Amino acid sequence: MADSASNPPLPDEHRTISGGHLVAKALRAEGVDTVFTLCGGHIIDIYDGCADEGIDVLDVRHEQVAAHAADGYARITGRPGCAVVTAGPGTTDAVTGVANAFRAESPMLLIGGQGALSQHKMGSLQDLPHVDMMSPITKFAATVPRTERAADMVSMAFRESHHGAPGPSFLEIPRDVLDASVPVESARVPARYRASTRSAGDPESIERLADLLTHAEKPCILLGNQVWTCRATDSAVELVRSLDVPAFMNGAGRGTLAPDDPLHFQLARRHAFANADLIVIVGTPFDFRMGYGRRLSQQATVVQIDLDYRTVGRNRDVDLGIVGDADAVLSAVAQAATGRIDNGSSARKEWLRELREVEQAAYDKRLPRQLSTASPIDPYRLVHEINEFLTADSIYIGDGGDIVTFSGQVVQPKSPGHWMDPGPLGTLGVGVPFAMAAKHARPDKEVVCLFGDGAFSLTGWDFETMVRFGLPFVGIIGNNSSMNQIRYGQAQKYGAERDRIGNTLGDVPFSEFARMLGGHGEEVREPDQIGPALRRARDSGKPSLINVWIDPDVYAPGTMNQTMYK
Repeated sequence: MADSASNPPLPDEHRTISGGHLVAKALRAEGVDTVFTLCGGHIIDIYDGCADEGIDVLDVRHEQVAAHAADGYARITGRPGCAVVTAGPGTTDAVTGVANAFRAESPMLLIGGQGALSQHKMGSLQDLPHVDMMSPITKFAATVPRTERAADMVSMAFRESHHGAPGPSFLEIPRDVLDASVPVESARVPARYRASTRSAGDPESIERLADLLTHAEKPCILLGNQVWTCRATDSAVELVRSLDVPAFMNGAGRGTLAPDDPLHFQLARRHAFANADLIVIVGTPFDFRMGYGRRLSQQATVVQIDLDYRTVGRNRDVDLGIVGDADAVLSAVAQAATGRIDNGSSARKEWLRELREVEQAAYDKRLPRQLSTASPIDPYRLVHEINEFLTADSIYIGDGGDIVTFSGQVVQPKSPGHWMDPGPLGTLGVGVPFAMAAKHARPDKEVVCLFGDGAFSLTGWDFETMVRFGLPFVGIIGNNSSMNQIRYGQAQKYGAERDRIGNTLGDVPFSEFARMLGGHGEEVREPDQIGPALRRARDSGKPSLINVWIDPDVYAPGTMNQTMYK
């Protein structure tokens, strides 16, 4: 056998590269260091390319998990997430994850396999019109037509994912396109191509908002998802502190201000929206979570800031709309308001006292429930114990219906970017994949996830994936053996004698499931057992499930008001 000296490497003009390796090079150029996947014969050349490029491959048990994990990875890191799935059922399994990312404005790329172009319309294995299916729930969906275009089109997909409000893209790559090799010089791997999209909005509008804020007597601001998406925490904090503006937070915007900050409010939002003279909405659409804008006083001046021009003024008129990056806009407004002799903050002290009194009264009213010693356990006690358990380094994830509605009132992340929920699609099953993405991306952080028992059941088998990859987290299941959010609505609509149709689950001891798969598990039936069990889960260093049996006949106020349907 000839030695390597007698067979030197071919010069670049004679080297070839496969489609899968081009895809991996393009992913690496975009800053992707992890792909979430479930294997299939159509896509394995991408794995080979990832191995060469040093990209981690995390293989899961269901493609929905891969897509949710890519979504979660993007939220945690600020870099685009990527999932790779096979053709046909592999791609259709991932549809829910893509749809969730679409409504949540999360930048991710789903790559799906496809039968060979040489077998087009011949009935190849797992052949489906993927692009047609994905187009309505992505910002970009296309087929890679030639091997030489593989890297170029990955870059194109990411460019579209980050244009305006971010979102998912989809590429299908036929098997013969992916497996084929082409001369290196014929394929381009874009590396420096993306233009800045950080618009600061119209300068006149910035000045007008600064004037509105400095002259308002009763202003408030809602800091939504895009405050975290745009990494606008510092700008938001600077603005509200320099002008003494009370701040409410929702979605990933939670944690922008610490819970003990004097300008942080949570329970007085309805009062503020009904009585403020100026309401600034940042990165939050007027969708069902906002009562389609109807919860805002008609007498207030309303300002909406958003990355997407189509969101501004949808469902409700606004007095001022600014399309731009939350970080750039809030920073510019803060700068425009500085140096004024009177920025109005002294006139707002009475308004802040009024809101604090409303906030305290609401907290005091609920506190007995949070400290309840009842058995079965009051859900308020469970979420209170979780809130007490969280540290500044705890990433909190909510995955469920009624139990997560309880947690939204009580659980407060201690730091920016430490809250994750599915978003407006209301998808159950995001918990395990979000925990997987969060712990893999930020191993220095503690990950705490609250599940409903119904929600955990959808993707819970990937608890084994967490064990297999050594990704510890503290999982808590609020177990009422029911889909209680739906059960309540049925009882109200059809009567108590029909409240158990199609919504009742078995009494599952999930702690045994966790232990069977190599994790830590405990059953909790008394409220004073919750805290110690959480601490033991933390100390175990394993993926954990604390199965907490809660009262099935207690419902969250949001469930009883059926606010999600109004």
